[in-house]
Amino acid sequence: MKKRVLSGIRATGRLHLGNYLGAVKGMLELQDNPEYETFYMVADVHTITTPYDVAELKKNRREVIIDYLAAGLDPEKSVIFQQAEVPEHTELAFYFSSVVTIARMQHLPTFKEKVKQHPDSATMALLNYPILMSADILVYKAGLVPVGIDQEPHLEVARVIANNMNAKYGTDFPEPQRFATKGQYVPSLTGEGKMSKSVEGSYINLTDDMGTISSKIARIPTDSGSGIVQNTGGVTQYISNGQIALGTASLVSLASIYDPNFRQQFNSQYESGVRYGDIKKEIGEKIYNDLQEFRNKRKEFEADPSYVDKVIKEGAEKARAVAQQTVKEVKEKMGLG
Repeated sequence: MKKRVLSGIRATGRLHLGNYLGAVKGMLELQDNPEYETFYMVADVHTITTPYDVAELKKNRREVIIDYLAAGLDPEKSVIFQQAEVPEHTELAFYFSSVVTIARMQHLPTFKEKVKQHPDSATMALLNYPILMSADILVYKAGLVPVGIDQEPHLEVARVIANNMNAKYGTDFPEPQRFATKGQYVPSLTGEGKMSKSVEGSYINLTDDMGTISSKIARIPTDSGSGIVQNTGGVTQYISNGQIALGTASLVSLASIYDPNFRQQFNSQYESGVRYGDIKKEIGEKIYNDLQEFRNKRKEFEADPSYVDKVIKEGAEKARAVAQQTVKEVKEKMGLG
């Protein structure tokens, strides 16, 4: 039996460099491994759990499909689909909501963080986000979920739901486990956290031209060009004029993705002084060149809308064939069949 994997990216905009290196590269690795059966979705329903623009969502849910294809996801190898086209996700989420408490949902740190970000939009959809995520995974009985450590609280909810459903109704849901792929952590261009579509100025779009990439990297906040390197708890910090230079650390991390020797070379020169202009120029060129194949493929898919339509239609059909069977089983076990 192949190990079944479910992964997805929210439809809040086109994919950026962080999505590509941090998630899609890992998706590709699993897709090409015969041990895995891969389901990759555009998480468009999850997008409506926080404030959004209707016109943008309509556009983005298709754009992410095109990005997936341009990046190398293959509908012959993976089930590629839009979440909203498989209504069994939301149906199963409602059934799951009967075996998990409101208190548990309210105490999740991710819910509290989102409420702080959107205090006027603390909706039931936001509260139920982890329940829908559980349904996304368990409707395919996927045992493996390639997500970051920040999603572990949500996976714990999925495990609780699986166990509760199994104990109460005799279902056979697996306990989903997080596992790491070779995807890389891509730092934000702001100097804090990782690249995120929700943080303006933090990311590089995969379709950005050379001028745009150069401009964005030029704005990474850096120090005077010299200082001391300090290692604290395994984390490298750059101290310039008595201040921790977060932007410098982000720049070094970004450059190290494309040149594994960069950090060591930079650290050896930092005390005597470095030229950030030259470094930023070189990084920009490497990123642009690395994304050239993606840009070329994307133009091909943009020029063939009928093929994209076919991928979306057939992906939904393949996903529904599995999801419908799971929901049918659950309804029968719960007395609704």
